[in-house]
Amino acid sequence: MVVVEGRPVPVPDGWVEGDWVVGVPPDRLLVVPKQSMEQARGAVGRAAASLPALSRMESASISEFYRSFAALLGDDGAFAAVGRANEADVGSAAARGRATGRLRLDGRMRAAMVEALDIWADQADTRGSVVERVQHDGWSIEVRRAPLGVVGFVFEGRPNVFTDATGVLRGGNSCVFRIGSDALGTARAIMEHLVGPSLRRAGLPEDSVVLLDDPSHGGALALMAQTGLSLAVARGSGPTVRDLGAVARQHGVPASLHGTGGAWMLVCGDASTDRVQAVVERSLDRKVCNTLNVVCLVGQAAASHGRAVADGARAAAERRGTTPIVHLGAGVDDSDFAGCELRRVSDEGLSTEREWDDRPEFSVVASPDLASAVDACNRWSPRFVVSVLTGDERRFAEAWDALDAPFVGDGMTRWVDGQYALRRPELGLSNWEHGRLLGRGAILSGSDVFSLRYRVRQVDPGIGR
Repeated sequence: MVVVEGRPVPVPDGWVEGDWVVGVPPDRLLVVPKQSMEQARGAVGRAAASLPALSRMESASISEFYRSFAALLGDDGAFAAVGRANEADVGSAAARGRATGRLRLDGRMRAAMVEALDIWADQADTRGSVVERVQHDGWSIEVRRAPLGVVGFVFEGRPNVFTDATGVLRGGNSCVFRIGSDALGTARAIMEHLVGPSLRRAGLPEDSVVLLDDPSHGGALALMAQTGLSLAVARGSGPTVRDLGAVARQHGVPASLHGTGGAWMLVCGDASTDRVQAVVERSLDRKVCNTLNVVCLVGQAAASHGRAVADGARAAAERRGTTPIVHLGAGVDDSDFAGCELRRVSDEGLSTEREWDDRPEFSVVASPDLASAVDACNRWSPRFVVSVLTGDERRFAEAWDALDAPFVGDGMTRWVDGQYALRRPELGLSNWEHGRLLGRGAILSGSDVFSLRYRVRQVDPGIGR
């Protein structure tokens, strides 16, 4: 038995003396191996020790790190070892029946990573910048931006997260990250051949970027449990991220979580069918968190726009040499979706995020009016990305007001990305099924990771309270 919040609870399977046990509501316990906890503590300690030296680095040195990283990433000779490691990771994942679409470091991903690093290199240094100044009689106070500290990341197995994680250096923060085991070989190669040499060339502390080389799930939990973190960022599958966030919060670490995706599209009868077909196709080009997951045909659109949705889905699938899988709800005409593999979906099934690699998969349902469609979206969706297709600006505004989602548009859903939309590479899209966040938007970028400090100058020594 172990004691959790003052009450005895049976120890989980696999626990041995010395292991840590962390609680995850409601009434679940997870084992964190002692070795994983010690490894995570050491990694965070190293990153924390780098902060004083990092704070003394000139902005030009930080920019030089990004430029060097980008140059090595774009150089075929320097990249060769990384490419071989990635091929091995992809082959291993495929042999185990794992999806490899987001694991493969192809030319497109590589170019996007270089672009992100170039953006960071050109970003203005905001460390120490004055946010606000208040003048009093005889004294004044300034509110200044400052580094936050060590940021811990748990990422899914995607090589491009390196440019996300290292973005925190721009604001004077260090990072420790644990990447999914599918991409660990690629991560080791990137650290050895690209990140390490770039840190040394720029004169930055080598421990300002630390890879937690632990493929176990316990390693992810251990990192989130480190009280030395100033911020925990978790990305991946919904249940896993839910556990990681719970562990971080239990240890007093603020968390930015993104583990549930899937966009909704509300199609009204007055929307152009050509537009519907085009944006559906562009919203199903690949499976990521902002990919179309549910189409809701509003009112007469159930009779007039189903075929346009099907045409867009088939076009997206044909690019991959496949056919789409469409889950149909009541009130949707099957005949509109000829050439698609059809399945049925209930209202409860709309909360399921369809995971796919080669065959686009999504649901199509009908709603009697826009208000009902918005209600269904707020109830069943992750309250994340919503597209409202209508030719009536007033109806769009009404939907905007009623939808509890941070990202709302009138076209494709795939625009939701910090680098694509805001020219700011993102650390994560933070919503975690709560729609809106306190005091900030749902795109978390490296430039958003800061603290505020207060500097007072007293001219009159005789001032008192």
